[in-house]
Amino acid sequence: MSIQNCNRVINHHIQQEYCTTRPAYRQGKKLTAVKVYTVNNESQHLYIYGVPQVNLRKELKHLCSKYGDIVSVTKVSDVETEIFTECFHVLYKRIQSARIAKRLIDTRSFYGGILHVCYASECETVEETRMKLAQRRRDVHNRLPK
Repeated sequence: MSIQNCNRVINHHIQQEYCTTRPAYRQGKKLTAVKVYTVNNESQHLYIYGVPQVNLRKELKHLCSKYGDIVSVTKVSDVETEIFTECFHVLYKRIQSARIAKRLIDTRSFYGGILHVCYASECETVEETRMKLAQRRRDVHNRLPK
């Protein structure tokens, strides 16, 4: 699927509220939203919202490259964002790099803005989805006892 076709706002791109109803013994050091991801939801494609509009593409690429090899970083213009912020589409070579980047970059302060990172699985091609599911099948098979 081309990048032009995946620029629409989808429910899983909207940031959820933090969960405040957990018992104290279950609550971690910081509040988090409760969200479950399946293999099909995870992706090498990430959308990063909340990047300030001051030409920070190079700095964002440097931040994202800490977590793995990047194929591309492109500005997404057709997505609705907050005022004075931009959205970027980041494509990693490996899905594990995207998982780590999502976990560590989400809700991070970046040049005065708070970043929101979400998977953009709707940008995957059919071949990328096949490879992702085959890799997951291999990972599960390797974890099973012999």
